Amino acid sequence: MIRQLDFYGYPYVGIYARCTEEYVVLPPDIDGPSVRMVEETLGVTAIRTLVNESTLIGSMMAGNSNGFVVSDLALDREVKALQKHAKAVRLKGKMTASGNIILANDTAALVHPALTDRNVEAIAKALKVDVRKGTIGGLKTVGMAGCATNKGLLVHPRATEEELAAIEDLFRLPVDIGTVSFGSPLVGSAILANTKGLITGTRTSGPEMGRIEDALGFIEE
Repeated sequence: MIRQLDFYGYPYVGIYARCTEEYVVLPPDIDGPSVRMVEETLGVTAIRTLVNESTLIGSMMAGNSNGFVVSDLALDREVKALQKHAKAVRLKGKMTASGNIILANDTAALVHPALTDRNVEAIAKALKVDVRKGTIGGLKTVGMAGCATNKGLLVHPRATEEELAAIEDLFRLPVDIGTVSFGSPLVGSAILANTKGLITGTRTSGPEMGRIEDALGFIEE
C-alpha cells in the first residue's frame, strides 16, 4: 500500500517516525486518524513515545525487526516503552541522533564513519546485522541520506559509483538514487517504508514517487 501524509503540517515523515516490519514509533501527540493510516499502510503496530524528549523520532532512533538503537540521552521510560516490543539499546558518546547516523534493514547497517568500534559492535549486536562505516554522497549522516527496506534502497542523488557499489555489496540489494519533496536529496527525511507499504510526505512529486516505488520494490518487473 502506498500513501502520502504529513506530520504537523510538514512532509518530513522520516524525521518524525521510525518504522520496521512490525512496528512504527510515533510521537504521542500525532492524531489518531494519522496513526491508523500509518498502521494500515505499513501493516504495523504503533508504539507511542518520545525519544530524548523529542518528537524527532526518525532522527533520534534506528531499528529493524531485531531491535532499536537510541542515544545515551534517551530517558528510561522511553527505552522501556520500546523494550515492551523489542530489544532497545543505548549508544554511548556524543552522537545523539542515532537515526541520522545509521541506515539499516534486517541484514545490514551502514553507519557514520566516526562511530567508535564499541558502538559499531553495539549496533551489530542489537540489530543482528553486518555493520560497516561509510558515506552517501559524501555525507556522514547516512540515515537521512538513504532509505533501506528488505527489498531495496534509495539514496542521495550525489552518491558516487564507489559508494553505490559499497552499499550494494553490504546490503546485497539493488540501490538507486533519487529525491523527495520536489528535489530534496535527503531521501530518508520524507519516507517511511517497509516491505509491506510506503508513505511519503505530500510534497513528493509523481516522478519522485515512481523512482521511490521502483527502488524499494513496489513496482514488479
